[in-house]
Amino acid sequence: MFPFIFEWVWDIGHLLFFGGFWYAVGILGAGMTYCIAKAAWDTMNDSGETHH
Repeated sequence: MFPFIFEWVWDIGHLLFFGGFWYAVGILGAGMTYCIAKAAWDTMNDSGETHH
């Protein structure tokens, strides 16, 4: 079930599943990184929107 278990076999099902899984995790991570970086940039430059 895990790659560090001795009986692990890299077949096409595992490759497709983990490929799609890490693709989705990469997209989510890139989006979160962008949001955090933009929030930090806007905070440092006082260019964010104000709430009334």
